[in-house]
Amino acid sequence: MSDIFSRWFKRNFSNPQAVILTSFIIAIFFFIWMFGQIVMPLLVALVIAYLLERLVGMLRRMSIPRPVAVVIVFTIFITLSFTILVGIIPLAGKQLENLFADLPEMASKFKDMLMALPDKYPGFVTTEQIESVLQQWGSNFANIGDELVSFSLESFKGIVTIMIYMILVPLLVFFFMKDKRKIIGWLGKRMPDDTQLSTQVWLEVDNQIGAYARGKVIEIFIVGLATYLCFIIFGLNYALLLAVLVGLSVLIPYIGATIVTIPVALVALVQWGANDTFAYLMIAYLVIQALDGNILVPLLFSETNNLHPVAIIAAVLFFGGIWGVWGVFFAIPLATLVVAVINAFDEVKMAKSQENS
Repeated sequence: MSDIFSRWFKRNFSNPQAVILTSFIIAIFFFIWMFGQIVMPLLVALVIAYLLERLVGMLRRMSIPRPVAVVIVFTIFITLSFTILVGIIPLAGKQLENLFADLPEMASKFKDMLMALPDKYPGFVTTEQIESVLQQWGSNFANIGDELVSFSLESFKGIVTIMIYMILVPLLVFFFMKDKRKIIGWLGKRMPDDTQLSTQVWLEVDNQIGAYARGKVIEIFIVGLATYLCFIIFGLNYALLLAVLVGLSVLIPYIGATIVTIPVALVALVQWGANDTFAYLMIAYLVIQALDGNILVPLLFSETNNLHPVAIIAAVLFFGGIWGVWGVFFAIPLATLVVAVINAFDEVKMAKSQENS
């Protein structure tokens, strides 16, 4: 067993560049794992600045000086952030508050609908089965109520955290973009000389993540807006809140769309019952999902590598288990990094085999 491991280690890590690349990755993962919660505002600002750098680059190609381009992009970022904070979030929050207030009435209507099933389908559903399900759900709702109470007790801490993010993150984003060259130059002086392989991996990941980020922003906007218009046309309750959830669900491939369909269907079912309006809404909603998956996604992400669905789901589960919500959001970019590293190691082994031959 030791001989097998020794041969594998020599085959993959005999190249100094491979050792440097592996050390970089281990150090970054360890740092985020140990200090991620402490430096989260710094990491969030770094990710936002990295994404905004694409817009700065576009303006630079139009012969706009970098300081001016940074100010323009940062102004756009602050304006959009302020619009979301003042316009969308309060409305969605109000609808969420109304949803919590309407939950008892919605639960009562849903209970009446379930209790009517044994009369409509006596051969498939019994009253005892419905009562058992309702009893189980009742205990779950009680647990949800306890969690909401504990959440309200922690609200002050949450408000403080939000205030920190609102102040620190924009400042950090501005300085990251403004002093990009100084920061990269300072880090470059402290890097090892032999970083060709690491640079190769970064260039590949940078290209893939850039295309992925641009595509996701456009996809969230299009899917969210189309869903909102659909819900407004049908007069669905909590239309903005549900549309925001549907738009954000595209960040979690496959799993997100499946999860967010449940509240959409439940709200529509309680509001209208199992009638034609409910059926037409769900058909329209599923058409939007189908157009997103079969037309919009291939169009937006034609530049990125196509990861296998199994690899995407595995990345969501793995990184989500390690870093929670942030791990889920960045599952695909992190999976792209893993693929780039594997490809780089394959090239190292191929180059070594050619030298030996």
